[in-house]
Amino acid sequence: MDNEQAVANSDRVRDAGLCLCSASKSRALLLKQFGIDFVQRPVDFDEEAIETRVARDFVYAASKGKMEAAVDAYGLEIPLLCADSVIAAADGTILRKARDREDAERILRIQSGSKIAIISSVQYRSEKLLFVNTSATYYDFAPFEEKDLEAYLHSGLWRGKAGGCMVEGFCKKYIRSAKGLESTAMGLQVEKLLPWIA
Repeated sequence: MDNEQAVANSDRVRDAGLCLCSASKSRALLLKQFGIDFVQRPVDFDEEAIETRVARDFVYAASKGKMEAAVDAYGLEIPLLCADSVIAAADGTILRKARDREDAERILRIQSGSKIAIISSVQYRSEKLLFVNTSATYYDFAPFEEKDLEAYLHSGLWRGKAGGCMVEGFCKKYIRSAKGLESTAMGLQVEKLLPWIA
């Protein structure tokens, strides 16, 4: 990167409404859909260090850890936005991102024909404000058809998704009932964030 490009990138960061500290395409899409100007700069945080088995506690700890890492990495020149999502199975088991295709099949079969909660924790921080929200959206899924499940696994679209679940895609036709915001299920409850960034 030459000096001129570096200066342009720096100007872009300063002019943005916020910095999305996540590589998530779904979160970026949500911000665009709500007309929020942002730059996307992921941050490293080791979620494996989190010991709790309670889904709400896990996502809160993860979003908090990501925010602390983001502040260390980027400062507060512009507001920072961090988030984390997991799925809680009917028995409370935490279903995180699948490690590989086999793991994706395992956790998707747990959700097939079952009730789940998709829980997202969001942290927004500026020089003057810290906003934290942890929300859940509840789904009751019909059993997944084998041919659909196989096609979804083959597509790789489950990668990077909490529990491999894609309520705006593969899982949509199997939703028997839903309670809560779809944005929460997609990883970022923008509607709850909007009043704080207006």
